[in-house]
Amino acid sequence: MARFIFITGGVVSSLGKGLMAASLAALLQARGYRVRIRKFDPYLNVDPGTMSPYQHGEVYVTDDGAETDLDLGHYERFTGVSARQADNVTSGRIYQQIIQRERRGDYLGATVQVVPHVTDAIKAFALAETDDLDFVLCEIGGTVGDIESLPFIEAIRQLRNELGRGQSVSIHVTLVPYISAAGELKTKPTQHSVRELAALGVAPDVLVCRCEKPLPDGERAKIGLFCNVPKEAVIPALDADSIYAVPAQYHAEGLDDEVLRAFGIEPRGEPDLERWLDIMDRLQNPEGEVTVGVVGKYVGLPDAYKSLNEALVHGGIANRVKVNIDWIDAELFENEDESEIAARLEPCHAILVPGAFGHRGAEGKIASVRFAREREIPYFGICFGMQMACIEGARNLGGVANASSTEFGHTDEPVVGIITEWMSAEGIQKRESGGDLGGTMRLGAYEAKLTGNSVVSSIYGTTSISERHRHRYEVNTGYRAMLEDGGLVFSGMSPDGMLPEIVERPDHPWFVGVQFHPELKSKPFDPHPLFASFIAAALRQSRLV
Repeated sequence: MARFIFITGGVVSSLGKGLMAASLAALLQARGYRVRIRKFDPYLNVDPGTMSPYQHGEVYVTDDGAETDLDLGHYERFTGVSARQADNVTSGRIYQQIIQRERRGDYLGATVQVVPHVTDAIKAFALAETDDLDFVLCEIGGTVGDIESLPFIEAIRQLRNELGRGQSVSIHVTLVPYISAAGELKTKPTQHSVRELAALGVAPDVLVCRCEKPLPDGERAKIGLFCNVPKEAVIPALDADSIYAVPAQYHAEGLDDEVLRAFGIEPRGEPDLERWLDIMDRLQNPEGEVTVGVVGKYVGLPDAYKSLNEALVHGGIANRVKVNIDWIDAELFENEDESEIAARLEPCHAILVPGAFGHRGAEGKIASVRFAREREIPYFGICFGMQMACIEGARNLGGVANASSTEFGHTDEPVVGIITEWMSAEGIQKRESGGDLGGTMRLGAYEAKLTGNSVVSSIYGTTSISERHRHRYEVNTGYRAMLEDGGLVFSGMSPDGMLPEIVERPDHPWFVGVQFHPELKSKPFDPHPLFASFIAAALRQSRLV
């Protein structure tokens, strides 16, 4: 039977619960245990799919087509365990399921209440598909004391009793602020947060204390005394130079040892951290550096491109180089002349245009594509970035001056248009252009077939791939002949040959556009081949200038 680790946060938000959960899972995995991590989100959206990136950050997509919290990206990158729909649930999804059951009469006339119906649904989610695991880590979003999270805390309280002694551990992540005027770390916020959690029936077994200064033994002992945990179970969590240093840092502070002891398991030996030490060696001792210009729409919030940021770092790890990312707002290029665009992009050794929605910034991205193509600078277009590469090719090489996307409104030259029908593993999928926005895109893993002598087939080392998608617009194959006459080759297609997946320019140093999101599958110990190749091309470019 799987053991459960419940992770809550207190005092303030954004303390890094997701990163702590991912690091702890990696440490347990390094000791030979089978792990899975799950995220409970208290908000009422069914999923984050319709939320603005500025509200929620990146939407992480799983192989089975779930739109989930970005923390699931941390979980996958740190453990290599592919996340599933069953690994992320929101209050909205829980209530949606309960209301659907009530409307069907499944509750046989009973009054539907938070306890037991909502809490039972949360517990069922936590317990599902866990038979083959040693540990299940469940992270509760938000902060203890929030109204929204109360049903989840109550579900944890019930579940800990039902699982029995030795089958669950509670970890509470708090803040120990440093008051510079007093020159002291203050433990009172942590005490109050633990007291509030205990008042809800959940007593933490381990405390993870975020702090910007080292936590002295005296303060650790004080926290342990007032929070009813051993001093050794008060784990300091200082900022790290890289998120990939965090697993080793937590191990050095004894996190995995204390969690195992809380389960009554005496730790034996040391976890195998060799791959994490190798990653840090590559990050701390690079043999060069490159600058990648990311021309995006949501560059004001780094979390909007979290997986992309990490995948570029992974490409640097693969090539043992430091990757400097220049985040460029695409709107800056909307009304700029060529000389001003060149002044901003010339210092970049490579240019990347990521996914996005809507017309804002599109012209700036098209201008960036043209600059990369004409100056022979490595270019990587992802999802929307591939579509803009096709529109740029149609306008400037195909003679279609009005080439555009139906996403931007009516156009007589729809090089990119909405997709209303496609083939999936479950059969033909159909959508209406005026239908709901949530969960209606082409989502999840789809296969693609690559041309045998293409650049991308040599990068992947195969002609058959599977990648994750999140989009509702596609490049119109009616323009394929014209685009290929201009040198933009369709080198990857869906298995039925209907949907373009990859375009490339074989006569360019490195020019690839993909309709999918390869950043979602990249890991520090297994960098995605497209990002590894892209950064290698950027490194070659850096040696030319």
